[in-house]
Amino acid sequence: MRLEKILSVAGKPGLYKLITQTRTGFVAESLLDGKRITVSLRSSVSVLSEIAIYTLEEEVPLRDVFKKIQEKENGGKTSIGHKEEKIKLEEYFFEVLPDYDEDRVYVSDIKKVIQWYNILTENKITDFSSEEVASEEASEEE
Repeated sequence: MRLEKILSVAGKPGLYKLITQTRTGFVAESLLDGKRITVSLRSSVSVLSEIAIYTLEEEVPLRDVFKKIQEKENGGKTSIGHKEEKIKLEEYFFEVLPDYDEDRVYVSDIKKVIQWYNILTENKITDFSSEEVASEEASEEE
């Protein structure tokens, strides 16, 4: 599964996998408990592949941040929980992304990134390459 099919729904905990589209929105399945929900088009929904983290020079796609966490943790879950103290979360994120913009990336954002990474890892969604890279690799193999 790719990040293009993983959603964050405002007001709902965790992450959701896009199942199908409907006339009035879509159906998504929770990665936490497997329950399906219907989400209207009016809901605030973010696709993980479209999210980026501010750094001092540019915006880094969330998938690249996940790759860096994955490298740091050797493919496992994070060594720090998303409910740790502010200073510990900031130190951890600084190790992962040393040039992140501390003025525009809040502790709540760091908590979400860590929590989302752990949810994805628990669900064995660990391919953080972009869709373009995946399609290029597939065409090279043919």
